[in-house]
Amino acid sequence: MDDVTPEVIAQWMMDQLDQAGRLYQADAASSIVKRFGPEFIYENENGNPAIDRRVLRAFRRISRDTVVWDRWDFCWRKRKEGDASSRKQE
Repeated sequence: MDDVTPEVIAQWMMDQLDQAGRLYQADAASSIVKRFGPEFIYENENGNPAIDRRVLRAFRRISRDTVVWDRWDFCWRKRKEGDASSRKQE
């Protein structure tokens, strides 16, 4: 898949989040490997699959104002009224 870029995967992630309202990191990583290839995933220091930083930067660019990271659920979700102004939510 030569036409796959971090931006293509980031848009796919945004589409998934728009459909479901949330995008869990583990589910996203698993789906990215299957759909786009293992070169967009790496094993983090805890031994878990993690999404390539290039993909995450592209995702952040397209979702900056509308999506937050829920650090307790390990997922991205749509920003809600009352959320802190930062990207990470407690």
